[in-house]
Amino acid sequence: MERTKVTVPGIVRAKSASEPIVAITAYDFPFARIADQAGVDVILVGDSLGMVVQGNETTLPVTMDEVIYHSRMVARARQRALIVGDLPFGSYQVDARDAVFNASRLIKEGAAEAVKLEGGRAVAQTIARIADVDIPVMGHIGLTPQSVHRMGGHKVQGRRRGNAPGQRERVIADAVAVEKAGAFAVVLEGIPMDLAAEITDRLTIPTIGIGAGPHCDGQILVLHDVLGLCDSLAPKFAKKYADLWGEARGALQAYAGEVRGRVFPGVEHSFHSLKPVASDEAIAAEA
Repeated sequence: MERTKVTVPGIVRAKSASEPIVAITAYDFPFARIADQAGVDVILVGDSLGMVVQGNETTLPVTMDEVIYHSRMVARARQRALIVGDLPFGSYQVDARDAVFNASRLIKEGAAEAVKLEGGRAVAQTIARIADVDIPVMGHIGLTPQSVHRMGGHKVQGRRRGNAPGQRERVIADAVAVEKAGAFAVVLEGIPMDLAAEITDRLTIPTIGIGAGPHCDGQILVLHDVLGLCDSLAPKFAKKYADLWGEARGALQAYAGEVRGRVFPGVEHSFHSLKPVASDEAIAAEA
């Protein structure tokens, strides 16, 4: 991937160039700036914020205004990465006009550069309508968290055994429908790696995997899982590269101990009513 500003055409070209796409979620200015400086290609302002930031059990309560609010913060931090904003539950399922309106809000008010929505054949016409007004769309199939009630939980989709008959074929049909509708890329979540490999080979648009194995054109993870910012077990497909939860807890315990022990603040952290007069040594050093 080129080191200049990442664009939608650049993401599309990455597939033919066999350049892996690096994507991550972020929901605020500091972490988006860190991700951008680290060189990720795509920052997704995901509705996963409902779980990892707001503490909800699902993504369903997240509102359009909340995604716009977080997207604006992330966009201020970004210099290189492509910003993709999630369309939350209820913002595109009613009809295509609502979907276009809300996608437009995410671009105009949230400063996103593309939008993502969940679903395959059922939302193909919606994807086409949004793409028709020149708003880039990223698809999302397989395990779609907004469908948690229909799926009976966050369960792997498309297995040969354990899922409803024909589900593997339906996942493939969803992928094809998303591409034909005009999506520039598609997230494959929670599907067997052989199925992800088959879909990746079949599509001309990039696939970005999360819990879909190593054969996708790119990968995305939730930032809080990568940095170890959760006090619960991460999903099987996630890899923890740091333990910031433990580091932050230790730092705050040290702070609390110093306050209670009257160690902090010290003189060096305090102001004086009169500015101290510089010593002869300090004056000589400045000369």
